[in-house]
Amino acid sequence: MDLPFSEKTALIVGASSGIGLAVARSLQQAGALIRGVGRHAVAGMDMTLLNLDEKESCEKVLEMAAGCDILVVVRGPFFQETLDHTPSGMWESLVYANLVFPGQLVSAALPGMCRKEWGRILLFGGTRTDRVRGFRTNAAYAAAKTGLSSLILSTAQGYASRGITCNGICPGFVDSGAYTTEKRRSLEQKSPLSKLVDEGEIVSAAEFLLKNPSINGTIVRVDQGWSPSFI
Repeated sequence: MDLPFSEKTALIVGASSGIGLAVARSLQQAGALIRGVGRHAVAGMDMTLLNLDEKESCEKVLEMAAGCDILVVVRGPFFQETLDHTPSGMWESLVYANLVFPGQLVSAALPGMCRKEWGRILLFGGTRTDRVRGFRTNAAYAAAKTGLSSLILSTAQGYASRGITCNGICPGFVDSGAYTTEKRRSLEQKSPLSKLVDEGEIVSAAEFLLKNPSINGTIVRVDQGWSPSFI
């Protein structure tokens, strides 16, 4: 059996459901020791249950990051509203959760990875936030997620010589069971393939980015080539 991550510790932030859980299961099958962070317990997995809307909980996760070999940050709260209806407090919470906290986790994980001369970092952006674009109805969220692209490239360039890779995935509308029937139908109509992105396709992309040491500083869109022109 191929166990490429045997004896490696993987910290998965957002591991209790959806994409995060699917990636955690995949890494577990590849031999990694999973340390998950989420809101719900998961059978057969070491989960730390925390509400990451609280700064004290985030501090605990930063401590966990210091010892990990693999860091995967999936969590990132979404907010859809025009700029003139985005309050100051929402800006602060979105930027912290979607950019500052992932950046803090990377900074916390890097010293240990440098000592081991090995590390894998995978950060999740938002739909089409792989580069700078304009967004009419979710500008604050997109601005924060787009900042991850700079973080990913900076980490890759700065630490490649230490055996550390940092890559990103920008998913499309994923079939994770989170949508109502009406919302699901609407998103399917907007999708190029007339269906949602399969969760397994996200996992396949994650496996590819994490297993290949020469893939570094890459941001992969797994969204069927979606653009606003499909609406």
